[in-house]
Amino acid sequence: MNEIKCPKCGTIFQIDETDYALIMKQVRDSEFEKEITERKHQYEKEKESALQLKAVEFEKSISQKDFEIKTLKNELKVEKEQTKNEVEKQFQEEIKQKQLEIIELKNQLEIKEKEKEIAITNATYQKDKTIDELNNKISMNQTEFLLKEKNLKESYEEKMKNKDEQLAYYKDFKAKQSTKMIGESLEQHCHNEFNKLRSLFKNAYFEKDNDIKTGSKGDFIFRDYDDDGTEFVSIMFEMKNEADTTLTKHKNEDFFKELDKDRKEKNCEYAVLVSLLEIDNDYYNSGIVDVFYKYEKMYVIRPQFFIPFITLIRGLALKSISYKKELIQIQNQNIDISHFEENMNAFKEGFGRNYRIASEKFKKAIDEIDKVIDHLQKTKDALLSSENNLRLANNKAEDLTIKKLTNHNPTMQKMFEQMKQNENMNPIEIEK
Repeated sequence: MNEIKCPKCGTIFQIDETDYALIMKQVRDSEFEKEITERKHQYEKEKESALQLKAVEFEKSISQKDFEIKTLKNELKVEKEQTKNEVEKQFQEEIKQKQLEIIELKNQLEIKEKEKEIAITNATYQKDKTIDELNNKISMNQTEFLLKEKNLKESYEEKMKNKDEQLAYYKDFKAKQSTKMIGESLEQHCHNEFNKLRSLFKNAYFEKDNDIKTGSKGDFIFRDYDDDGTEFVSIMFEMKNEADTTLTKHKNEDFFKELDKDRKEKNCEYAVLVSLLEIDNDYYNSGIVDVFYKYEKMYVIRPQFFIPFITLIRGLALKSISYKKELIQIQNQNIDISHFEENMNAFKEGFGRNYRIASEKFKKAIDEIDKVIDHLQKTKDALLSSENNLRLANNKAEDLTIKKLTNHNPTMQKMFEQMKQNENMNPIEIEK
């Protein structure tokens, strides 16, 4: 129960907490509504004053803008008149200038017409002169062309005559020999040709292939070395010839497969068939013929190209010898790298075994640490639970109030009421 004292008559009323709250709400709502109404009226007055002030300022602004517009119109009118006068003046000057230019252009056109007539006359004369000169040059060129054509024809006929004589020589050469002598004579011919120039190949090897371990052999093997003993070119030679009276004629293609096999077995870089077969075939008579489309690094030549071919291939190989040395060096390095990799693999296996042992011991130690951590975690949880209980007890102690202590105890409530009255406290401020 709460007590309320009338400020006029001093009468004391006792009411419960619900009625007390309703009375306080009514007082607060009444005061709040009153203050809202006063502030609303004040806001309306301020708003009206501000609108009136804005209207006055707006009218002043409009008057000022009208004055500025009138002033600008006057200035624009004056400026327009000035511009019109300037444009008319400038236009008159341009008309005069254009008239002067037209007169000058007419004069220049007359001069150009006269120059054109003179140029046409000169060009006609020059053209006739040039045509005569060109006709003279054409006559001279025709004479020179006929002379060159005659020389080329004679040169071609001479070459054909030499070729026919050479073919006739080889045919006669083969006709005078037996089948065995035909083959041996071509080999001997090539061997003699090489020996004539052996001094040019001081480090070269050129001998018959007598190694028949693999079941077949070529005719000659050529190898050449640099001053350091490094081989930079190797060629397997096969010589083929037959008599014109032989009934079964062989073709060069019949020997390609066996020659390629011999080249690979004897570890040669190139394979060359020196052939007098198909003597009337222009394809093989044109010079050095490569058959790469069937077999790698294989050539077919006539005997007259034997030495030129060796010189050509050797010259090309000399340019690449530095690359071959680098390749050999890299191969040696690869061997060293393979040994290094073997040592590295052995080290990795040993290291891996030691790592596994250390890992197992490390895992065991981690498990023991986890057990200790688990025990410490349980201890920590127990301490945290104790701390929570202490915190709850402290909250309960702080929440303890005089009202809770005197609840359902009228004697203690009366004693505290008397103490409050003695201290001149307002009777409506009752602790709940």
